[in-house]
Amino acid sequence: MNKQQLIDNIHRKQSFLCVGLDTDIKKIPDHLLDEPDPVFAFNRAIIDATADLCVAYKPNLAFYECLGMKGWQALEKTVNYIRQQYPDQFIIADAKRGDIGNTSQMYARSFFEDLKVDAVTVAPYMGEDSVTPFLTYEDTWVILLALTSNKGSHDFQLTEDKEGERLFEKVLRKSQEWAGDDRMMYVVGATQGRMFEDIRKVAPHHFLLVPGVGAQGGSLEEVCKYGMTKDCGLLVNSSRGIIYASREHDFADAARLAARTVQQQMAEQLKRPF
Repeated sequence: MNKQQLIDNIHRKQSFLCVGLDTDIKKIPDHLLDEPDPVFAFNRAIIDATADLCVAYKPNLAFYECLGMKGWQALEKTVNYIRQQYPDQFIIADAKRGDIGNTSQMYARSFFEDLKVDAVTVAPYMGEDSVTPFLTYEDTWVILLALTSNKGSHDFQLTEDKEGERLFEKVLRKSQEWAGDDRMMYVVGATQGRMFEDIRKVAPHHFLLVPGVGAQGGSLEEVCKYGMTKDCGLLVNSSRGIIYASREHDFADAARLAARTVQQQMAEQLKRPF
């Protein structure tokens, strides 16, 4: 999916919602545990309930890797199901990979050749040669960690060099030498508030993947106020607030209601003048 297709989907659906498939087998409804593949059964129901309300899905690899082979099988079935049933969805593998070049090549192969996702999250700490192997695949995206929503983000990401440039700003500036806004996005946590203004000074046209709205306390209105562009420029992720809206038999209906609430708020934000 290219940038214009993503923008078109956002305006067609009046939504820039990304549903995070952080599927914890210990939190899904008990009745699903009798299914041959409980994780996939849960994901399929969530996807069917929310696909018309969102433009992206983001399975977090940790929730699948912890289950070993069964987890990878559930992940593969989930991605294939989205591809077959809802081909207009943007699929993000939230893997946070990033290693020396030949290792990154193998990671890139696993996500873009095997799973065939649209994008993968990548950690930039090891620099250019740990990121560029992911950029060798056409029509795919790298989503680089920039300014995250966790408390520990302040430990490194806000540190300044002698010229006063903060580390996250250096990541934004330097990485634009590797790819343009048609191939690269950035992760910016919703709890960063007005820091989105600083992000936009360095990366005015890039899409931002924004976790932290909902359960983590980020404000959708604030994110849009400081981070939205004329092309929207945002994919706002919600995971727990949607997929765990209920742990009963009505879990899919509850997820749809939660997603609908967010989508309606997004539709209002898309009316912002630029």
